[in-house]
Amino acid sequence: MSTELPYAADAEMSLTYDELEELSQDHVTTQTKFNYAWGLIKSPMREHQVEGVRVLQEIYRAEPARRRECLYYLALGHFKMGNFEEARRFNALLLEKEPSNMQAQSLSQLIDKGAARDGYIGMALVAGAATLGTLVLAGLIRRARK
Repeated sequence: MSTELPYAADAEMSLTYDELEELSQDHVTTQTKFNYAWGLIKSPMREHQVEGVRVLQEIYRAEPARRRECLYYLALGHFKMGNFEEARRFNALLLEKEPSNMQAQSLSQLIDKGAARDGYIGMALVAGAATLGTLVLAGLIRRARK
């Protein structure tokens, strides 16, 4: 099944402020509202991304015919914000409906890599904190012996 969905890399190409401002004007149709949400998700500003996801959730609830499309963009928005569990959840819903969707498969791999990277960073922070705690404790013990 061929789709017109962009790949995740497209979310990194943000719109100019003027383009985003133009999209923010009157949402006459669901499509203009959708375009605005996509423009917000592409923004490098987290508050724009959060608003874009919120708008997509509104469309998802109000327009059953657009749900499949919204699933991918919701997954992409959450991925871009680093909300890997939410991204995984929305992407899994899409893959249930379209197991051969190449964009969703690609995004799934990116989500897994992002979550793993966050896990490694978390482990490194814990290890660093444990090392620092050990050094402080050793210093306190050394002082107490003197």
